[in-house]
Amino acid sequence: MPSLSESKEGIKMSYVLGITGGIASGKSTVVEVFRKAGFPIVDGDVVAREVVEPNTAGLKALTTTFGLEILQKDGQLDRKKLGQIIFSDEKKRQQLNQILDPFIRSAINLQVEEAKGQSALVIVDLPLLFEGHYEGLMDAIAVVYVTSDIQLQRLMNRDGYDQSEALNRINSQLSLEEKKSRGDIVFDNCQSVEKTQEQVRKWLKENNFVS
Repeated sequence: MPSLSESKEGIKMSYVLGITGGIASGKSTVVEVFRKAGFPIVDGDVVAREVVEPNTAGLKALTTTFGLEILQKDGQLDRKKLGQIIFSDEKKRQQLNQILDPFIRSAINLQVEEAKGQSALVIVDLPLLFEGHYEGLMDAIAVVYVTSDIQLQRLMNRDGYDQSEALNRINSQLSLEEKKSRGDIVFDNCQSVEKTQEQVRKWLKENNFVS
């Protein structure tokens, strides 16, 4: 896998690597290695927050569908309230995704294009990469993987959910087994953070992104 690809005109292009996983799979641990190595990160979670800031078209679209009760007193989106609505209702979750997808997709595409040319490698951190059908934007896709038992336990420990709440959130995404089968690269995060980080550093060296 080369560090740079070339167009037919011989112009060097950045290599775009999508990083995905499941909730509590440890994706942030992997992305942080790339960040510390100096590669630009396009963060899907950050983009998703930005498109629903107060007075944005994205937030207006949400309140039109779900009502003003999803807002806090200061006009910010009440994420906890919205989460309670969508994670218990599959149709409403799909509705949410359909509303926000155009705003998020446009912002991600713009940020990726801006990052190209600045670095040999651009990282796109997208939890719902497969669910959102972003495969065509990437040169390769890396999946951060843990077993379902580890994922459930880590989510319950991290966020204080009971088992039912945790499973609702896990089941709202494609399974990690499915993502693993569809990815080009797998970073196994079932053991220690150090071992996971070493896998990423090894990939960077093997593909000539770092010496």
